[in-house]
Amino acid sequence: MIAPFILDKQNKNSAIKREMLHICIQKEKASIAEFSQILGISIPTATKFIQELMTEGFLIPNGKIGTKGGRRPSIYGINPVAGYFLGVNISRQHLHIAISDFRGQILHYIEDIPFVLEDNTESFHTLCKIIKDQVSKTKIPWPKVLSAGISLSGRVNPEKGFSLSYFVKSEIPLNELFQNELNLPVTIENDSRAMAYGEYLTMGSKADPNMLFINVGWGLGMGLVNNGKLYYGKSGFSGEVGHFPILDNNIMCRCGKVGCLETAVSGKALSIMIAKKLEEGKKSSLLPVYKEKNTLGFDDLLKAIAKEDTLTISCIEEMGNTLGRVMAGLINIFNPGIVLIGGRLSAAGDYLMLPIKAAAHKYSMTKVLSDTKFTMSTLGRKAAVIGDCLLSRDRLLGKL
Repeated sequence: MIAPFILDKQNKNSAIKREMLHICIQKEKASIAEFSQILGISIPTATKFIQELMTEGFLIPNGKIGTKGGRRPSIYGINPVAGYFLGVNISRQHLHIAISDFRGQILHYIEDIPFVLEDNTESFHTLCKIIKDQVSKTKIPWPKVLSAGISLSGRVNPEKGFSLSYFVKSEIPLNELFQNELNLPVTIENDSRAMAYGEYLTMGSKADPNMLFINVGWGLGMGLVNNGKLYYGKSGFSGEVGHFPILDNNIMCRCGKVGCLETAVSGKALSIMIAKKLEEGKKSSLLPVYKEKNTLGFDDLLKAIAKEDTLTISCIEEMGNTLGRVMAGLINIFNPGIVLIGGRLSAAGDYLMLPIKAAAHKYSMTKVLSDTKFTMSTLGRKAAVIGDCLLSRDRLLGKL
């Protein structure tokens, strides 16, 4: 059962206690005097709330602060086993699951669980059963899971709980459907934003409060961190950089429009590009695979990258140049401190990053670009579920 003060969004004392937990998450530990100063409350009041949080199992003593003289004040931190947070990232044919403790440390990560995403009730119930079964295998009691974050591709409005990709016709918000089935608070999120949040919060001192995260997967998405907060836009649908209408290629995008960036920069675009060149007689280690299946899947592309297949690398460099030109425009507009490239095609490493940087340097304004650092994801495929866990925790505490 979730402690009442976490769910009570009206009571002032409950808000102070949630804020104390958030302070400990940010600072790792704090003294009574620090709680008092940050929150603007008296020492006795801070002491009272600390005692309540310790009794409820959320705070634990973390020793004492060293001082030059006098009595050393005690410090307090989050009890990591006070509760757990569930992260679920849903892809087209599989899902990833992670569970974190209250401090945000990932305790369990299960990758590539088979599941075909279909927009029907049977598929939804199957999904929820898989989630429960996987958590059960970790031996973490379900009642100790305080909330869940679930991310999926496409346009997602976390505030209203609706997805424009999954259960679109339902009058009940998708997050409520999950809440009813899983019996715990659920927040839904776009996968690229979840990845951006996971990357941002785990960067520590290397993080920049203004960051662009580019998710180069089968599609193309973006997460924007603005002044330390995820940027959502008016309807929660920000970040659809894949549907930036910049190309004059007359290719129909899955969104129904023509000329979207995703038709040239994505795993799907790479597959089509290589297939076309194979049809033209170009040589590649992918030729036998293409002849057998008449198509190229994501795993085929990743294996070709690992083999440093010349044709694949050449096509990736072409993609990188196109993406770099768009990044130049985004850098001129948003002036980010960091541009972080993630998603499954980030496995291409410098084959993708170098042409991105070259094009960005060529087309962006020098003064703006000088403040921007380019880097690759360090979390890889874990980024979304880590972000999901942290998002679910921070939303439960009222920090988003």
